[in-house]
Amino acid sequence: MKTPLLQFTDKGIYCEKAKVYLDPWKPVDKAIISHGHADHSRYGHKHYITHHRNVPIISHRLGEINVAGKQWGEPFLINNVKFSLHPAGHIIGSSQIRVEHKGEVWVFTGDYKTENDGISTPYEPIKCHTFITECTFGLPAFTWTPQDVVLADINNWWAENRAEGKTSILFGYSLGKAQRLLKYLDTDIGEIYTHGAIENMTEVLRPLVDFPKTTLITRDTKKDQLLGNIVLAPPSAHGSTWIRKMVPYVTASASGWMTFRGARRRRAVDKGFVLSDHCDWSGLLSSIKETGAEKIICTHGYTDIFSRYLRERGYDARTEATQYGEEETEVALASKSTATV
Repeated sequence: MKTPLLQFTDKGIYCEKAKVYLDPWKPVDKAIISHGHADHSRYGHKHYITHHRNVPIISHRLGEINVAGKQWGEPFLINNVKFSLHPAGHIIGSSQIRVEHKGEVWVFTGDYKTENDGISTPYEPIKCHTFITECTFGLPAFTWTPQDVVLADINNWWAENRAEGKTSILFGYSLGKAQRLLKYLDTDIGEIYTHGAIENMTEVLRPLVDFPKTTLITRDTKKDQLLGNIVLAPPSAHGSTWIRKMVPYVTASASGWMTFRGARRRRAVDKGFVLSDHCDWSGLLSSIKETGAEKIICTHGYTDIFSRYLRERGYDARTEATQYGEEETEVALASKSTATV
């Protein structure tokens, strides 16, 4: 029986012919990394290959590593297997990984979204025979409102809170979501303050994107300075002593999970904004169609439901287990921060 070009192993997605792993979750000799989130770029590999925009991100998060950066579409050979990286649109520097050998083409998406957020390189559909797709939001209930509408709602919410003399605290992952929010916050309303985890990552990305001015919250920051302004914080800060000292405040979370009211209740936030760095249902389906692939492998998310739907529509679709899912190890990031009030 022919060995598949890519195999799912206990260490990660493995290309045996090239002896290289894609986003492995256990230490390996050589890893091609799709993007900088902690579930996809882990510590301990001997050699990393990734897009050059992701190099400063994973170097910041992982420390001193042996890493090589590639351009979009730049082919590189490993043991006669041809690899290239293509925009995934998920966050800054996020890539799909194209793998080709003897005319057979596979594409591993990592995480991706089809809406252009204005800071990440927009998603690019790649023709292939086998497409490995996430399906984090692989249910028809997930249908995203256009970004500009959601961001206008966020700015209106902030303005209303300012008028009431309250601090607005907006939660988003420190890599990706926080910068997407920051880019479009209306500084005519007030000032933008940040938790240390977000401030540190934003400073890494400032050479790549023109972000508004931010002020890091420190032990010297007074509560009165925050009133009427907005604070960007990672989800792990919610309920901490760090946030309790900001009373009076109003909280909100920006996430695809805010589609469901129950998620907002569980996260104990006052407001939920539906804004995701992943595809919605229609984005997943249109992406798959554009690849022309007949074989679809579904990972992390609503895998069983989504793959069954694809099979009903004639695709050769199956699921594979991975250790992807949590975009950030936010607790670890927060522990590195000196941000306290």
